[in-house]
Amino acid sequence: MSGSKAIACAIAAAAVLALGILNFAQGQAQTAPAAGAKVAKCDRAKFGLLLDVGHTPEEPGAVSARGANEYDFNLRLAQRIEKTLVDAGFRRTVLQATGGPAITGLVHRVAAANKANVDLFLSIHHDSVPDRFLETWEYDGKEMHYCDRFKGHSIFVSFENGHRNASLRFARLLGKQLKDRGLQYTPHYTEAFMRERRRELLDADVGVYRFDQLYVLRATAMPAVLLEAGSIINRDEELQLAGDERQSQIAASVLDAVDDFCAGRATKADVTERAR
Repeated sequence: MSGSKAIACAIAAAAVLALGILNFAQGQAQTAPAAGAKVAKCDRAKFGLLLDVGHTPEEPGAVSARGANEYDFNLRLAQRIEKTLVDAGFRRTVLQATGGPAITGLVHRVAAANKANVDLFLSIHHDSVPDRFLETWEYDGKEMHYCDRFKGHSIFVSFENGHRNASLRFARLLGKQLKDRGLQYTPHYTEAFMRERRRELLDADVGVYRFDQLYVLRATAMPAVLLEAGSIINRDEELQLAGDERQSQIAASVLDAVDDFCAGRATKADVTERAR
């Protein structure tokens, strides 16, 4: 082959290769989502979330290291989460706060949730410890109880809920969002010293536990998750949980988890579950 013919062949081959690379790149651009883009998108205006405020004013739950009621912590955090979601377009977010004795309040909360026609139930709580772990200290001239031994959030689901797969999926999404923001779950529920409060850890990466007997989880007619946002009996964590930064972190975590859950709620696992 002459030199001129060789050069011509080389140019033609390079042109074919370049065209092939261009066609491949265009095909990839058409079939693959852009980096960071969601495959599915949530219709935020149509998605319903019920935020359940744990306990009641009459039965306020745990008492913090400085004497504050858990119910007040629950209400403030739930209100922060509600505002964050509504501002982001989740206009069907419902804040549920009930009164009355503990058992009556539980029944009313579940009954109201089941009538609310929502897609997801999230109950907001703050944690304490069994009495045997409590120590005493003086705060504001009064003797108070505290336990600095444990800290961190925890997430619970019930396998007796009729949408257990979807409940577990949202719980994992929420746990991941909290972890991504540097928040750590508490592993102490796995320890034998927790006795009757010992729980099965379903996801060791993001802190999801199984608690079948929780009435607000097993009796609700939609996917349901309970968040213990942190330990208010821990003196340092109580202050963090009362602060704007921690509440904002948790609210942002809930927002992103709900958005991801909403975008993927028609998964095969959830459809199969509803058909059973």
